[in-house]
Amino acid sequence: MTQTIAVQPVIMAGGSGTRLWPLSRAGYPKQFLVLTGNRSLFQEAAQRLAGLGTDTLKVAAPLIVGNEEHRFLVLDQLRELKVDPAAVLLEPVGRNTAPAMTLAALQALEGGADPVLVVTPADQTVTDAPAFTAALQDAVKHAAAGAVVILGITPDRPETGYGYIRSTPDTGAARVAEFVEKPDQATAERYLSAGGYSWNSGMFVVKASVWMTALETFRPDIAKATRAAWAARQQDDKFVRPGKAEFAAVPSESVDYAVMERCPSTPAFDIRVVPLAAGWNDLGAWDAVWQVLPKDAAGNASMGDVIAHDSKNTLVHATSRLVSVVGVENVVVVETADAVMVADRSRSQDVKKIVAHLDGGGRNEHSLHRKVHRPWGWYDSIDSGARFQVKRIMVKPGGTLSLQMHHHRAEHWIVVTGTAEVTVGEKKIILSENQSTYIPLGEVHRLRNPGKVPLELIEVQSGSYLGEDDIVRYEDTYGRS
Repeated sequence: MTQTIAVQPVIMAGGSGTRLWPLSRAGYPKQFLVLTGNRSLFQEAAQRLAGLGTDTLKVAAPLIVGNEEHRFLVLDQLRELKVDPAAVLLEPVGRNTAPAMTLAALQALEGGADPVLVVTPADQTVTDAPAFTAALQDAVKHAAAGAVVILGITPDRPETGYGYIRSTPDTGAARVAEFVEKPDQATAERYLSAGGYSWNSGMFVVKASVWMTALETFRPDIAKATRAAWAARQQDDKFVRPGKAEFAAVPSESVDYAVMERCPSTPAFDIRVVPLAAGWNDLGAWDAVWQVLPKDAAGNASMGDVIAHDSKNTLVHATSRLVSVVGVENVVVVETADAVMVADRSRSQDVKKIVAHLDGGGRNEHSLHRKVHRPWGWYDSIDSGARFQVKRIMVKPGGTLSLQMHHHRAEHWIVVTGTAEVTVGEKKIILSENQSTYIPLGEVHRLRNPGKVPLELIEVQSGSYLGEDDIVRYEDTYGRS
């Protein structure tokens, strides 16, 4: 009788995607963006992993590892796919991928289980789903036998932006001989012609217990500190929160540096690479996005309202208005409602330096879009000036803003579509289309959408200070302080 293998998909969704600014920002990073097709990268990852199951592979609901700020984005995007996660593990602070993967392993080991973890980043794209599934299923079988398995991308060009894996043929999957850092152009060309090298995809397949044994062998400090944070965890429905102070004390390290690169020289660990030729791309920078998008005869890729004339090999992404380019070559132009970025396509990795400059200068364009998503919906700051600000607000059906008060501003609300239930002090009123109300400075208030269609309204703020931190919350449905 063939043995059934328990498989636990793990999606690492905690990245910030700084190299895809200004579309990707800390508050809404690239994994939650739709860059190709009609689903976000995170949704594509969840959907790919859902197809792993066979008669002998029993695939559980996915574990998601992300951060506190994105928890409702995760649930909303999974809900669109009708996927119910096993749990959402929320990192209170970023500590790189090794501690994140360890949280997933500790969750998977609860109750005495020991499944094979299939760990994938949330920000990759694959064009050949059947080939991807077949490679992962092969990797799972090797991992179930105790191996540490990495998916290695079959290289099709001398790429200098990825780390490489050198492997030697063996029975079944090839054995990993060594990991190689990102090479220069000449070295990458030599790897490609020599054969036996693959790109490191960042996708790992390993039994939960084997991962913990390897981590405790090579980085016992990370294992001990993460266990302490796990022991101090709190759970709120699907959300699992490690102890904040304990997790902040965990050393920050990647899976590769903490464990994978040490395994080949240690006989106790059988580390293998399974080749993946499935149109993979990690979309790490705008040049990678250009590579996966459809192009015209001159090599131009575009999204949104774009006109390109006498231009070659460009990427133009327009979000909120017409963008036109004339006589340019190998250029990236990305436009959003509050920022425009222009870069040489070969320098697209350096966009992260603009983000660092914005962060260091105390600006907020690196972290938030003009349109800011919230658990209850979103708001778009459409105009502002001295002592006033105008926002367009959308509240999802059943959505509720916190019961709150402002010290420095008053607000006018005008309903555009839908129905609003408004609490002002001791009063509760219902407003419909074209009706309005006034919230005096210092008055406790709340907004709720009791209807079955989205509520949209215009909010006009006036006062001496209009920052988002002028909010005193008394009650909140979403657990925000």
